[in-house]
Amino acid sequence: MTRKIVLITGTNSGFGWLTAKSVAALGHKVYATMRDTNGKNADKAKALSAVENITVVDVELTNEANVQKVFGEIIAREGKIDVLVNNAGYAASGVAESFTTKDVQDMLDVHIIAYWRLMKLALPYMRKQGEGLIVNVSSGAGRLSFPFMAVYSAAKFGLEGLSEGLHYEVKSLGIDVAVVEPGAFPTDILGKVLTGSDVDVNDGYGSLLQIPEQMGAGLAQLFETLKPDPQDVADAIVNLINTPKGKRPLRTVVDPATGHIVSASNDAVQVQHQTMLGVFGMGDLLN
Repeated sequence: MTRKIVLITGTNSGFGWLTAKSVAALGHKVYATMRDTNGKNADKAKALSAVENITVVDVELTNEANVQKVFGEIIAREGKIDVLVNNAGYAASGVAESFTTKDVQDMLDVHIIAYWRLMKLALPYMRKQGEGLIVNVSSGAGRLSFPFMAVYSAAKFGLEGLSEGLHYEVKSLGIDVAVVEPGAFPTDILGKVLTGSDVDVNDGYGSLLQIPEQMGAGLAQLFETLKPDPQDVADAIVNLINTPKGKRPLRTVVDPATGHIVSASNDAVQVQHQTMLGVFGMGDLLN
């Protein structure tokens, strides 16, 4: 096995935490990012740093200068980047109208701009190497927009579009761009749910406000019944790393509850997408 240099964001909990440990266990060198390693995440940073092959780095992903500095330090130390896993994020739920422009800006900054910031930095090194893997963690809500999750879906839809176009642009250069689409899992992201700041708007929605609460109750029941394991998402990312370049699928659905619906949507769109590329003379990019 060739030892890879792997950068993973959002490793203080959930999918990122499990992925960092799973990738490191294979012998790869993992740079695990999280915020506030000397404050609220100090214990988590210490625990993850104790794992062999993992180096925890403190980075604010929405800070351009900070990200460039940290990425530059990794390159200076390793000379390359083989795998980038963009995972950091948070959820959003509530009446779409209650989200201010700032709320939406913050959501897009984390789930699209911050992801792109690292992709932009990694791509030159991957092109020079003639290989590399970018894994963007999206969501089933990035393919089907749910009522009362419109802002979150908007961010994930944007990530999906960015990833899909880039996938075909860089494939012939030896670089794979892959999207992982988890369903609902019992991770810490459920405790990081943004609600709209314009709370006065909610008064105009009456009994509709009960729907997000019902969704929460439904999730609790789903977790109790199906017991979805977040490790499945980490395993899916590991599988992408282990798959030979050029053979990795664009999308991987990890969802024991509604994954068949998302997969069916992906399959239907993919057929039309490939036809569209052919119409515009870009069929060669499919190979």
